[in-house]
Amino acid sequence: MDTRTTLALRDIEILFSPFLHRKINLATRVVMAPMTRNFAADGIPTAEMAQYYRRRAENELGLIITEGAAIDDPAAAADPDTPHFFGGAALRGWKHICRMVHATSCKIVPQLWHVGMARPTDGCAPNPQEAPIGPSGIDPISLQQTAAPMSRSRIADVIASFARAAANARRLGFDGVELQGAHGFLIDQFLWAATNHRRDEYGGDLPRRVRFAREVVQAVRKSVGRNFPIIFRLSQWKMEHYDARLVHTPEELAELVQPLSEAGVDIFDCSTRYYDAPEFAGSPLTLAGWVRSITGKPTIGVGAVGVERKPLGDLIRRVRARELDLVAIGRALLADYAWAHKTHRGEEASIAPFTRHSLGRLL
Repeated sequence: MDTRTTLALRDIEILFSPFLHRKINLATRVVMAPMTRNFAADGIPTAEMAQYYRRRAENELGLIITEGAAIDDPAAAADPDTPHFFGGAALRGWKHICRMVHATSCKIVPQLWHVGMARPTDGCAPNPQEAPIGPSGIDPISLQQTAAPMSRSRIADVIASFARAAANARRLGFDGVELQGAHGFLIDQFLWAATNHRRDEYGGDLPRRVRFAREVVQAVRKSVGRNFPIIFRLSQWKMEHYDARLVHTPEELAELVQPLSEAGVDIFDCSTRYYDAPEFAGSPLTLAGWVRSITGKPTIGVGAVGVERKPLGDLIRRVRARELDLVAIGRALLADYAWAHKTHRGEEASIAPFTRHSLGRLL
């Protein structure tokens, strides 16, 4: 083995070192990113889904963040085969998945999801009689108003739904929860000025637009207690709006994330298209790096890791520098469930590459 290979194998150990936190300890720093699959028949997780997660758990992942699971608001899901996180049959399916993953050293958290105005109106979504809901009724793709703004009572109901789902996660034995606050879905629709035109306490300037997300976090924290981890996924980019911006400066980012941190978020999952992209001009820091420096909370970096076969040296450097604490792998794990194990062993040449066919199967 030459010196260059020896150094690479030595350096990569940082990704496979334990992550120690007062609320959750992980065997490695490699995380499975949440990825919508829509293989849950009528919203009920299947035995095939349990095997799908188990195969990845036993290949040196520290944490699995599941695909988005719909909370019990009737307009939460966009597809009939999106898994639910409510109801006896669905929760039994999730409990089986949790047990399968816990048979390994890996931890698992469900991502709790409400699509908001990203719900189709062609009659194919669950509960087709239900209209999409959002802060101002603005479609996140067209940016046109297509529904009435949410009432305060509906806002309160949805916040309570998130809290019930989180309580179910704790009761089933999960290791925490992630709130989907990114990519133009409901929580993010409140955060984004383009989809939130409200003039009450939930809209207007950034502190008011953060209010809904903050109240969701507070309600979840109350429902699960002090010691159950809450992860919050955030992003600047949205579906079909890759240049969208929630904030334009570090000061604005602080206005966004500090209230969420104070409300009870333990870890921020910072979703970017490329994990190494600088977030603001004049600084090499990524979104994960900025959020960590502002809040002091651990961050997950994600975005094209393992897909474009970039050398991992820069990623390792950022983890060593504590710019980010955990590394999420998305599409690469769809193509090869042993991506982490093979990477750790220096067997990159044997990793199956991601293709569009990877999306259509539950390998």
